[in-house]
Amino acid sequence: MLGIGLALALMTLVLMPLQLLAIRLRWPLARRLPFVWHSVAARLIGLRLHLKGQPVTERPLLLVANHQSWADIVALGAVMPLSFIAKSEVAGWPIFGLLAKLQRTTFVEREARGRTGQQADAIGERLNAGDAMVLFAEGTTSDGNRVLPFKTALFGAAQASLRRSQAEAVWVQPVCVAYTKVNGMPMGHYGRPLAAWPGDVELMPHLLAFLREGAVDAEIRFGEPIRFDAASDRKAVARRCESVVAALMARSLRGDDDRAG
Repeated sequence: MLGIGLALALMTLVLMPLQLLAIRLRWPLARRLPFVWHSVAARLIGLRLHLKGQPVTERPLLLVANHQSWADIVALGAVMPLSFIAKSEVAGWPIFGLLAKLQRTTFVEREARGRTGQQADAIGERLNAGDAMVLFAEGTTSDGNRVLPFKTALFGAAQASLRRSQAEAVWVQPVCVAYTKVNGMPMGHYGRPLAAWPGDVELMPHLLAFLREGAVDAEIRFGEPIRFDAASDRKAVARRCESVVAALMARSLRGDDDRAG
């Protein structure tokens, strides 16, 4: 585990100056470097990814995913260049806050209802700039065995993107991350907290327990994209995304091999 930590630290120290410069100068490289970091990190920590379906190539693109753990960030970040929407407290976390900033994360105060419109506008600007943004719509982490109800407020980012651009539509794509095996053996209902981090467990012990296992399989299923235009209702789209992600989760936990739809 010490070797993994040192390798991650070295990679971060090497890439960080270039990423900071790329962010400051708004180089396209600022999108690519975090993808490289996560791709290497996934291999180092033993996170084995299995994709079902594909992310759409059209932009603007808002990916709507379930959320179980810090490992979701690595799993999704290793699939494609993207950025995350995270709660504001993450910005102040040791190490993880720095990594989130280098990822060009957009931080939001989920409980600040009076700022929802402003925060949605900020996400909308990122969407219009061509960034694929990931919204963890549950607003918290789950135990990995189910999908929690989706919160609808930040789906307004799709509306904000339309208001601020000439685009006719924003693509909203449901995505499910499910942890299915450890060292080749099915996790099962009671084993899944190895990967899931509901938040009532301290982060570092959870991280160390994950690394000790050596190999964890994560299945990422992409649902059919939803076209969000001026006539779309954000609450209806949120409910549809929740239903699709829950169905994709059920497929992964059952071990279905069919492509996501």
